[in-house]
Amino acid sequence: MNPDLYSIRLRAERSGRHLCGAERIAPEADLPALAATLVARAMTHAGGSAEAAHCTIEKLMGPVARCRLPAVTTWEVADAATGRAAACRLLLAAGVCAAAAESTLARLAEGPAPGGLVMRGAMLVDAASGARLEADPARGVRVSRMDLAPESREQVLAELAAAGLNHHRVAEALVLAGKVLQAPGVIAELCWSDDPEYLSGYVADPRQGYQRITRLKDAGDAKGGRAIFVDTRSWDRSACVTFLERQPLLFDRPGQIRQRQTWQG
Repeated sequence: MNPDLYSIRLRAERSGRHLCGAERIAPEADLPALAATLVARAMTHAGGSAEAAHCTIEKLMGPVARCRLPAVTTWEVADAATGRAAACRLLLAAGVCAAAAESTLARLAEGPAPGGLVMRGAMLVDAASGARLEADPARGVRVSRMDLAPESREQVLAELAAAGLNHHRVAEALVLAGKVLQAPGVIAELCWSDDPEYLSGYVADPRQGYQRITRLKDAGDAKGGRAIFVDTRSWDRSACVTFLERQPLLFDRPGQIRQRQTWQG
């Protein structure tokens, strides 16, 4: 019999602003060690140690849906400008219009929350116009309750490490992108971290999967975030947001890891 599973989520703040967040899904026996790991991350963050950290543990009721992770492609780029040009091209190929892709890249670079700050969650963007659709431009949509399946975790991490993708942020981003791509009405996602020391990001779409771009900003840049592009012609706002924020999802099968490529422009 499978053990009960719990969602454990941590949100940390510094100077009244969002600092970092992390989460896992795990059996009860693993919760104390995971809580310590998540708190340690908040207290050793590149943006400074957290001044407030909120940890939530929630028992998941009923069966948890499972699916395969997206395929992974890594694009090597020379600099952030090339990386952002690559991201724009990949978004166009996924069905995002040029105006929406360009304006969203600019918003992430400038700080998409009011006052040029980093959002706590993701922007929701109309892929056909670039209009922002999230109810709260500071909070956005918080993609939550997803993880690698406990019995598959070691295998997936080993395959990523063998491909040179052993940073914990890669696995976490891959899981998050995998959930986003399962949401109704979503056609693509764009993300890069607000961590000033982590320069990579990605574009994800249901056809090509998770396309990691090695540089999407310069060292020392503390701006970043994520944008989820939706096709409003077939979009139910409530169904999409509820899935992203509330539906538990585990990934129990690795996706294909493709050979690294150099972006030629």
